[in-house]
Amino acid sequence: AAWRPARAQGLSPGLRSTVERAVAGEALDESAIVALFNAEGEDLPALLDAADRLRAATVGDGVSYVVNRNINYTNICGYRCSFCAFAKGRATQDLRGPAYLIDTAEIARRSLEAWTRGATEVCLQGGIHPEFTGQTYLDIVTAVKEAVPGIHVHAFSPLEVLHGARTLGLPLPEYLRRLRDAGLSTLPGTAAEILDDEVRARICPDKLSTAEWLDVMRHAHEAGLRSTATIMFGHVERPEHWARHLLRLRALQAETGGFTEFVPLPFVHMEAPMARRGASRLGPTLREAVLMHAVARLALHPLISNVQTSWVKMGAAGAALCLQSGANDLGGVLMNESITRAAGGVHGQAFSVEALEALAHGIDRPAWQRTTLYQRALARPTIATPACPGAHFPIHITTAEAAAHA
Repeated sequence: AAWRPARAQGLSPGLRSTVERAVAGEALDESAIVALFNAEGEDLPALLDAADRLRAATVGDGVSYVVNRNINYTNICGYRCSFCAFAKGRATQDLRGPAYLIDTAEIARRSLEAWTRGATEVCLQGGIHPEFTGQTYLDIVTAVKEAVPGIHVHAFSPLEVLHGARTLGLPLPEYLRRLRDAGLSTLPGTAAEILDDEVRARICPDKLSTAEWLDVMRHAHEAGLRSTATIMFGHVERPEHWARHLLRLRALQAETGGFTEFVPLPFVHMEAPMARRGASRLGPTLREAVLMHAVARLALHPLISNVQTSWVKMGAAGAALCLQSGANDLGGVLMNESITRAAGGVHGQAFSVEALEALAHGIDRPAWQRTTLYQRALARPTIATPACPGAHFPIHITTAEAAAHA
């Protein structure tokens, strides 16, 4: 039999009560969320089904996606995050590929190229280059908007924003207003990793703290800049850290309403320094990855309506499972993606619109193109990009294949 979300006889009484409270919109406490993450046996498929039914009731059956391009403009970084195989510095010369820096003219050219290929969004992120200041980020946004006035600029993690504000000696609210006025539209919710300082002390001790990440997002939302939210899981953390992360996101969303979506990002271990040293797990199991999407749907309801599954991290088959377990969005076609690939990811850099729609149709769901803010995108011509390896439909994972991932 295929290992996939399916209707079961029902949840055990304790979990049933928790799920009913979540569906009713109540905020769960840490122990209740941990119990959901620990679901096993008959409870597991029943929980995945409950999340999927809540997804259908909340946002319908449509599977959304955005036509976008990722531009990772430098892999030179002064930080030493132990999970990162992308950044280059003196101690990372043995990792994949040479150090690089893309100038603003090339960023603008790639943005225009993306627009001509049908993109509505350009996503801009990179390492914290030692020569970057807040003016660098302002110049990048300005160059993109001058080249392509109509494109949505989704750019700069909270770490980059904090770095920019500090180097210019500006308060966060003022710097965010300058970015907004230059043409920034939304922020990616990266650099979150796990929003718990116990974990951050182990994986990114020199990076911004949990409170600082939340503070950047709070000020961004207050400035009218919405953002995504992520979690990077499957390394040194435990289910209670996942629960705290979700609760902190929920609390900020209750305050600002600024998050557009939640994106679980499974840790890709292959080239990550801490994994190579044997200092972390080798990513989440398939069960944990699917559960993250399901539990997030329940724990964040009704404050965050969109749960994205990353085909870059999960692959086509894994993404299909998540879409049947509470997720409703497939992210973007990307056109280019460097960070997961540098870590040893094998699911490709680009996923064509046709492949994204075929993935949705393979699980009997309609697909629709959205904007970054989840409005229906106006149809524009696109130039096909190659499907990523393994994108065959319909998708079925056997029990043996699931066990191999777990």
